[in-house]
Amino acid sequence: MELYIIRHGQSTNNVTMMADPFAREADPPLTELGQEQAERLAAYLAGGPNLEDRVMQMPGERGVPRGHKLTRLLCSPMRRALQTAQPLSAALGLPVEVWVDLHEHGGLYLQSPDGEGRGFPGLTAAEMRAQFPGCILPPEVTDRGWWEPARGKEDLAGCMARAVRVAARLRGWAEIQERVALVTHGTFADKLLKALYNMLPGDDLQHWLYNASLTRLDFDKDGRLMLRYVNRVDHLDGDQVS
Repeated sequence: MELYIIRHGQSTNNVTMMADPFAREADPPLTELGQEQAERLAAYLAGGPNLEDRVMQMPGERGVPRGHKLTRLLCSPMRRALQTAQPLSAALGLPVEVWVDLHEHGGLYLQSPDGEGRGFPGLTAAEMRAQFPGCILPPEVTDRGWWEPARGKEDLAGCMARAVRVAARLRGWAEIQERVALVTHGTFADKLLKALYNMLPGDDLQHWLYNASLTRLDFDKDGRLMLRYVNRVDHLDGDQVS
């Protein structure tokens, strides 16, 4: 299996929190730049040059394969991730499958300077279907949303435990001949990569991922991993990188 980990495009929080860490929304949308990033990523995955496929060709037979031939598109239930997945779905002809465990660290919350976190339910099933037609929803997305407000903010230990759970499920797919994309978030992607590496929890190593970046890992049939690349943004112009 080929696994493509995609960080969502730039969100409004990515901009406002640079000046004030409390200037944020619980479930922010993409900025105009974030939407451009998502569209550029979609075009690249659908028809851009695929160098990894090229290097596997025999000498003398090398062309430049186009597109990445993804077969499955899974996505966090957060608005910015769904908005990033929407143009991918259209370009690749794949439905967006919502996987709640791909959400960002913390869940849906707003935090005051005194440390108190207030939870929010998130998009309901009806809202997701209306805003993102054709998406496939799991039972966890209900008519009340997908995050339990009483949980407040998820801690880092909870995020890491969730990453371990996702990694175990991905390893269970190792033998399938598919190219699977996950549209997720920066902190969760960092924890997921560490879980896939079987690393102990901690912040001695961090993966810095740009908005709309690609990270690829290949699983062989025995579950062994090959890290092909991290944080690739070849599909973006320099002024589009954020």
